[in-house]
Amino acid sequence: MNLVERLIRAVDRVQQRRTALAVGVGVVKKYGDDRGGLLAALITYYGFVSLIPLLLILSTVLGFVLHGHPGAQRAVVDSALADFPIIGDQLGQNVHTVQGSGLALAVGILGLLYGALGIAQVLQHSMAEVWNVPGIKRPGYWPRLARSLALFAVLGTGLIVATVAAGLITTALAGTGARIGALVLSALVNTALSLACFRILTPKEIGTRALLPGCAIAGPLFTLLQAFGALLVTHQLRHATQVYGFFSTVIGLLSWLYLVAQVTVYAAETNVVLARRLWPRGLIQPPLTDSDEEVLESLIRQEERRPEQHIDVAFDDPHKPADEDDADSSDDR
Repeated sequence: MNLVERLIRAVDRVQQRRTALAVGVGVVKKYGDDRGGLLAALITYYGFVSLIPLLLILSTVLGFVLHGHPGAQRAVVDSALADFPIIGDQLGQNVHTVQGSGLALAVGILGLLYGALGIAQVLQHSMAEVWNVPGIKRPGYWPRLARSLALFAVLGTGLIVATVAAGLITTALAGTGARIGALVLSALVNTALSLACFRILTPKEIGTRALLPGCAIAGPLFTLLQAFGALLVTHQLRHATQVYGFFSTVIGLLSWLYLVAQVTVYAAETNVVLARRLWPRGLIQPPLTDSDEEVLESLIRQEERRPEQHIDVAFDDPHKPADEDDADSSDDR
């Protein structure tokens, strides 16, 4: 072994002996094994494309639910837009409800809803990938559609609850106390909302208790992104804004959405690693740890697409001579 490899193996031995480090490494490696960056990119793309339709659906539905109370309707819409840094003000000035005849309104809402379903579908796909659910066990179109509609219902309800709760805190407190209370309440609401959404998106054979750790992490992180996301992205784009104008706004929104998507995927990966005890993982191979083999086997088995298709996975002994492995393979054939 060269010096670099010896150093990596020394670090590997240390992290495998310490549970906290081993779990962290396990989550990061599982994220890489599942191509988490690609999943986050898909969520970002569909989230960006679905953003305007979702906000338009929200404002239209609120126009009926809160008819005769324009102040309450505007407060909820403003709360929704406030969760999107960079373009919140622009959307607030330009998003209007769908109006017209009853038939035209129904057609318009259905068209917008169909366009916004992409984000719900890709989130379900991401959860199935993270949990390595075989293709044959994944739900069909209509169950996925029902889950998508349930997801939108939960998000809308959570938005209204968060707005009402924030309003009560603002009324009861003032100044710094109100801001701190709003952040704490937002973290609690986001945690509960994350759990509800994860429950809808995750395959039903996964127990709800297994979803708690990731949601407990994701909720406060979502709150931080909502509270400080605009400042972070604006800081990064303070020079680009003068050159690219509105394009920098789009880049900023995409950057913020990608951070949200990464938090979502990492939270899901944390749930999987803790539920299946997928640690310790090796930083360098060989040898493979038991957790390494379990993850690699799950990745292969999730490719099953038909009931009559069965995939078997075997691992060679790294201490066994290569010629013996070849002989065993010949005997198997």
